[in-house]
Amino acid sequence: MKTIKEQTVDPFTLEIVKDSLVAIGEEMFHTLARTSMSPVIYEVLDYASGLTDAKGQLLTQGNGVTGFIGMLTFMVKETLEKFEGDLKPGDIIIINDSYGGGGSHLSDVGFVMPIFVDGELVAFAANKAHWTDVGGKDPGSFSNDATEIYQEGLQLPCVKLYEGGKLNQAVIDMIEANVRFPDLSLGDLWAQVAAIRTGDKRVRELCEKNGTETVKTAIENYLDHGEQMARKELAKLPKGEFFAEDFIDDDGFGNGPFNVRVKVTITDDKFICDFRGTHPQVPGPVNVTYTGLVSAVRTVFLAITNPSQDVNDGVFRPLEIITDPASILSAERPAPVSVYWESMQAGADVVMQALAPHLPDRLPAGQLLSVCAVTIAGKHHVNGEPFLIVEPSAGGWGAARGQDGARGQFCIGDGETYNVPVEVAETRYGVMIDEYSLRTDGMGAGEYIGGAGVIRSYRAMTDGQTVSATFGRNKFHPWGLNGGEKGSPNEFIIEKKDGTTDGPFGMYPRYPLNKGDVVKLMTATGGGYGDPLKRPAEQVARDVKNGYMTAVQAEEKYGVKVNPKTYEVEGVTGKREA
Repeated sequence: MKTIKEQTVDPFTLEIVKDSLVAIGEEMFHTLARTSMSPVIYEVLDYASGLTDAKGQLLTQGNGVTGFIGMLTFMVKETLEKFEGDLKPGDIIIINDSYGGGGSHLSDVGFVMPIFVDGELVAFAANKAHWTDVGGKDPGSFSNDATEIYQEGLQLPCVKLYEGGKLNQAVIDMIEANVRFPDLSLGDLWAQVAAIRTGDKRVRELCEKNGTETVKTAIENYLDHGEQMARKELAKLPKGEFFAEDFIDDDGFGNGPFNVRVKVTITDDKFICDFRGTHPQVPGPVNVTYTGLVSAVRTVFLAITNPSQDVNDGVFRPLEIITDPASILSAERPAPVSVYWESMQAGADVVMQALAPHLPDRLPAGQLLSVCAVTIAGKHHVNGEPFLIVEPSAGGWGAARGQDGARGQFCIGDGETYNVPVEVAETRYGVMIDEYSLRTDGMGAGEYIGGAGVIRSYRAMTDGQTVSATFGRNKFHPWGLNGGEKGSPNEFIIEKKDGTTDGPFGMYPRYPLNKGDVVKLMTATGGGYGDPLKRPAEQVARDVKNGYMTAVQAEEKYGVKVNPKTYEVEGVTGKREA
């Protein structure tokens, strides 16, 4: 185990420098949000930004999307490997390669900038953001029926956008010629450049103020302190081997289900997640690369050990992740990865399933899990211009010991992101939002109930629109814990203007919509925790009053008779009394 090096700098200065690094990461984060062009960035917050040291070890990361924890590190390390000895002040590298430093799908475009002080490489600034479109065969670029990476968009394999401060215009021209909404995509590009240049400027100012050696010492101490904190929490965890297996529904082509399994081994100094035996990579685009899996498992590891800990690579030194080559969790070129989150988050979820029974105060029951992404393309009903919705969906989280599940929140991989507000969506896009409400289906019964999913309905305002949606966890529902019942599925239906209905679906590419047709998106209610018969009768009555369940469900699942008009408890059934 590493220990904090003998300090030649006073601890107050070290702490000030550490907090300054965190503040720089936050400033980069807000700079990007305030200068981007796409609602998926400035409203949804589908991006991340941060700093690494000169070796690519993560120092600080501002996140909208938790699924990017770790991806910045891999982007920098790929940059170091490719441009070893050929990096200079003013260089900016662009990368979205899914199989190397990228780790997600091609829509997530990353930027890396080396930071030099007096000719010495001291750190890197990096960010990664979801562009509205990067080309490929479908609007929005993450195609849920792609069969190879080449159909999914323009690949930018770690190339220099700027060299020594000079713009490589050929890269800009290539992007502009390959994307459907160049104003949006290039606008986001310049926003990301501005954000990492902010990081470069602030780190150089920090070194000028405190001295480069002091900053480097503070960085080493910060990483070592992160490791010490993680190991302190690791010592409190139950030791042994823990197992779980679950399934990914399908790959969009009727193949599946695909198993995902894990053996978690916790020792005094290691937290090992062994995914060997998981299904090989598949023809459809639900595969994820190893980089994406690492980011997902890091999220759960942080939740288990110390969710309040600042994220840096020192925190993850005890973590080890093992996979088979070319599995659905470690896909290799040219496997499609557009909807990578289905496998990525399945990997995180089985770690949670394995450990939740043993850590009920840290981990809840199963949640919606899928990003439940929707893209709607067509013409705007007012100005006739093309529009494109690219949006994740909120849903229900599982209950835990002592608390009901969270309602209407995003999945574990999306973190603290947001929907595009109704007013913004109806202004910018050719749709009306008929409904945005909690999905109170009464599923996820337990002493503590699963959080409700949501219903969001888009009405097409013009003919010739298309909707593509990927709602995983459609067949295998969120799991309950300690006697709690499973939740409901993610699904969507099409309500046509003529009164007919099509669906429900879990995954569908380019469903045609005409004026007046409605796509109704319904996300999962999370799994419950504990025996439903132990939920206090008065609380069950309040649940009926709040619409989380019906009076019939209250009697059938909870053994409580509730008056559907007055919402008073009228008695309990014999099953509950027993």
